Amino acid sequence: MFEGLDLGKMTQMMEQVQAKAKELEEKSKSTILTAKGGGGMVKVSANGAGEIVDIDIDDSLMDDKEALQILLISTINEVLKSVEDNKKSQAMSMMGGLNPFGTK
Repeated sequence: MFEGLDLGKMTQMMEQVQAKAKELEEKSKSTILTAKGGGGMVKVSANGAGEIVDIDIDDSLMDDKEALQILLISTINEVLKSVEDNKKSQAMSMMGGLNPFGTK
């Protein structure tokens, strides 16, 4: 069942995957994604690791707590979805560069 399977190549491939994953993780921290809500009245930025790094709120919202809360929640959810989509995209591109069968 495992005839012709080169465990050395499998180990090397796993090491490549781990190295690439670590590289992408570091790169993702420098990637900034931004979402806007309420026509740009609320802007939330997160890095690729999913950490919120900035929130900008238009002064006119300061008197309407309920509207501010709704806009913040929806905008934060939107930026976090962008972070997840970015992670999936990076993972797919990483896997596209690896060939588990060792053929070219």
